Amino acid sequence: MTEKKPVSRAAKTPAAKTPTKRTAATKRPSPAKASAPEAPTRRSTRATRPPAVESQSPIGDSIETGLDMGSGPVPTTIAELKALHTTEIEIPLSTGEVVVTVEAESVESAGQGEYELNEIPTRRGRKRGVLSSVPEPVAMLTPDRVLEVTREVVRPEGFPNNAIYWSTLGLVNRGDSPAVLHRKAIDAAISRRFQGGSRYVPVLTRKGGVGKTTTTALLGMALARVREDRVIAIDANPDRGTLAERFPKSTDKTVRDVVSQASSIQSFTAFSDYISRDRNRLDVLASDTDPLLSEAFDENDYNVVADIVSKYYTVVLTDCGTGIVHSVMKATLERANGLVIVSGGSFDEARLAAETLTWLESNGYADLVRQSVVLINTATQGTNLVNLKEIENHFKSRVREIVRMPYDPLLAAGSVVEWDRLKPHTRAAARELAALVMDGLE
Repeated sequence: MTEKKPVSRAAKTPAAKTPTKRTAATKRPSPAKASAPEAPTRRSTRATRPPAVESQSPIGDSIETGLDMGSGPVPTTIAELKALHTTEIEIPLSTGEVVVTVEAESVESAGQGEYELNEIPTRRGRKRGVLSSVPEPVAMLTPDRVLEVTREVVRPEGFPNNAIYWSTLGLVNRGDSPAVLHRKAIDAAISRRFQGGSRYVPVLTRKGGVGKTTTTALLGMALARVREDRVIAIDANPDRGTLAERFPKSTDKTVRDVVSQASSIQSFTAFSDYISRDRNRLDVLASDTDPLLSEAFDENDYNVVADIVSKYYTVVLTDCGTGIVHSVMKATLERANGLVIVSGGSFDEARLAAETLTWLESNGYADLVRQSVVLINTATQGTNLVNLKEIENHFKSRVREIVRMPYDPLLAAGSVVEWDRLKPHTRAAARELAALVMDGLE
């Protein structure tokens, strides 16, 4: 009797159909692999740099690539494929499959043939003095690579920083002192450069004897000592002006001579015969000394002079007279880029200066008033009897800046002004005025 072997449950189930190999005669051609003409493809443009923001791939994550990436990650989006420098992507229109083809891109250097992309010369990671393995293009021969630039050491000015610098043999450099920094800041403001023609700055007041002409002289000296261009001060007083008396005179010619000989003045050399120049390089054009003739200097005459000086000067100061309604004043204010109002330290002098601002505001010069600078001359009589702080507060509510001019015996004499003989605080006030005026010009 034969022993029956147990049959497993798996054996009782019908056997799965295993695919059988078809012979060559019975094999049916697959529709997908039928010998049909090759499907047209879209060839994308080359991308030399990865985009700033990755775009979403319209194909999703099922991109098959034929790119040998080595040990690196396989790109899975269109953005990653575009990051390759020399990648061409073929997308058959029928199947949507992606085939990536890589070609070696070359970079041509003028006069030195072509480089493969991975062989472009670079100095990154290469020590100074090490020879490149491939010829370098001429663009790599830069000034910062070749020139040996020595950094200039700025030695501090002023005590005690200068003493510390020398005592430590230059090892400790604390920089300039606050006083030196202030002086350099003033120089930088005074030497400000302008584009687009000359700048006109009238100096005026409605009261004589408050130091208007002296202020014009000090302002011009402070500007001319620092600025590298030309500065001129014109005496446009329709009465007898005294601006030329504040400087050593080198000519007797006046604004009247410039007007009468305007057609013959075609160069700065010709114009220099009509002016006086002091040690500070400030040029001065005097007014007529005869009161009967000076009254003939009107608006048209000033425009003739202003047109001539605009060819040779960057900053033009105008010493105006007390007649604010004179026609010369109108021509002066129409050209003004800035304005200096001079006031004395007494009550009536400050009141007249304030009335000058009111007249300007009511006659269409409100913008000029807001940008103007008021100089308070404390050398006038009655200054010690008033509260200067309250006068300053009034002007600060109406103008841009306030400057105090201290008493100086050399200025009180009313003679020739010598800059080097002035008191230090007088020179400092004049320089501050010059810096503020230049800072307000457009």
